Amino acid sequence: MADAATSRATSFTGNRWILGARPRTLPAAIVPVMVGTAAAVGVGPGLSAWRALAAGIVALALQVATNFVNDYADGERGTDTDRIGPIRLVGSGLASVEQVKAAAVLSFIVAVLAGVALAIDVGPELLAVGAVSILAGWGYTGGPKPYGYMGLGEVFVFVFFGVVATAGSTYVQIKQITPLSLICSCAVGFLAVALLVINNLRDRPLDQDAGKRTLAVRIGDTRTRQLYVVLMLLTAAAILGAGIVRWPAVLGLLGLTLMINPVRDVLDGLAGEHLITVLADTGRTQLVTGIALSIGLVVGGV
Repeated sequence: MADAATSRATSFTGNRWILGARPRTLPAAIVPVMVGTAAAVGVGPGLSAWRALAAGIVALALQVATNFVNDYADGERGTDTDRIGPIRLVGSGLASVEQVKAAAVLSFIVAVLAGVALAIDVGPELLAVGAVSILAGWGYTGGPKPYGYMGLGEVFVFVFFGVVATAGSTYVQIKQITPLSLICSCAVGFLAVALLVINNLRDRPLDQDAGKRTLAVRIGDTRTRQLYVVLMLLTAAAILGAGIVRWPAVLGLLGLTLMINPVRDVLDGLAGEHLITVLADTGRTQLVTGIALSIGLVVGGV
């Protein structure tokens, strides 16, 4: 399996940094900014396109930086050589620990620059939020005691790629956090956590052997699969809650129809590399649901 992964990695050497950034995870950064910005429609005097763009750059840079930190930290510990799924730069030998660490730092710098520009225009409070987000992104799998390997990764994802990113995107537009943005942030957060749950379910046997105490390792295979289904149901409930505040938001439920196949596959017991398709389907569900929810929020806000 390691030889197959290395061969696959070598064939994509020219695109190693794109692959290392894990493009399939990027909807987790795009969707909260999109939904949070849409939730601000009709509340303030008008939207700022450049603020939305800057918030998007911050979110994407933080996502990419966190991915690179995960890559170099696992590579440094030697736990990524037999990994299933996206190319790992260090584990596959495509880049050194120092190179990937530098890529992570560069990504964090991009996030800082865009964040500072936002803070100058919106307010200094964004600097504190940004600092905490960077520390959380680094500590997820980096440092001597990564909390991602203590079963807390799902909490990090829900808080920072759900609540903070979504409600924060509303805040940079209208300088307030609304009940609607908080409800929507829960829907976004649940979907982001579902991505991580599938990722950790796929890697559970290897993580257990490596001593990584992810939530999937802690609660076991069956409960992890049940958690995935619960997260999808909670997403639907949050969208319905948003519909109570702004009824066209229920359009987001159309996107959730894409969850039928991945939920069925998870409940049928798919494991290992077969969950790569489920991961892709979950990311697709996240993106389409985010787009549909955003459209509904905009329609209801104008």
